Amino acid sequence: MKLTQIRNATNRLEYADKTFLIDPWLMPKHQFSFVDVPGKPYHVPDEMKEHLPMPFYDLPMPMEEILAGIDYYLVTHIHPDHIDMSMDGTVGAPLDKNVPVICQNEADATVFKKSGFHDVTVLSDAGMLFGQAKLTKVPALHGTVNPCGDAMGIMFESEIEKNFYLAGDTIWYSAVADSLKRWKPEVVALNCCAAETVENGRLIMDAEDVHCVAKTVPNARLYLTHLDNVAHAALTRHTLKGNLAERNVTNYDMPKDGQSIIY
Repeated sequence: MKLTQIRNATNRLEYADKTFLIDPWLMPKHQFSFVDVPGKPYHVPDEMKEHLPMPFYDLPMPMEEILAGIDYYLVTHIHPDHIDMSMDGTVGAPLDKNVPVICQNEADATVFKKSGFHDVTVLSDAGMLFGQAKLTKVPALHGTVNPCGDAMGIMFESEIEKNFYLAGDTIWYSAVADSLKRWKPEVVALNCCAAETVENGRLIMDAEDVHCVAKTVPNARLYLTHLDNVAHAALTRHTLKGNLAERNVTNYDMPKDGQSIIY
């Protein structure tokens, strides 16, 4: 399997002869801030950060290169830092509407269909085959205080690949531990900039959560993503490295935007 870090939670995954584009947030840099969200429903603990325009960086390669040869778009949930959202409520404007979409529930599927996508599949927690890859929806908890909507993790299995766990937007909690213990994945992707809002608390993993994953699957390789591009992040790549060093966590890769890793 090959993972390419694009930007934030956007990654290209080549797995079992299929190529998945995960959470395709492809807009140019500096397009919107928290104060631009209609109704201003979310607030960042550091009020100054609410005005920072996101994403912070441009894409590391031409969009044509990112979109070339994609078999499936895989969207863990519809949030503006995971897929491009338009003011009319549609999503995925830069994407090829003929490429199949895999999403978490019927509510998200409805949005994709209204946005013009022709082939939309809601992933099952019983597992579904996509070529030689079996994908299974697993639980995720998107907030320590109040969940910021639904999100999902995905377990990838194939006879020709390592088991891969895409945790998605989640904190460390019992269901994540259960998924790790059940499937024993050899590669685990973690969204871990410790993004937080006043209304929801911490939305995704921090260094302590990553440490918990590392202790639970000490033989796995952790792929750390969702970094350095959103205003509500409490950790950067730089600070996360230091925090993990304090906890003696070493079994991880933290790719730069545009970098590929083969497992």
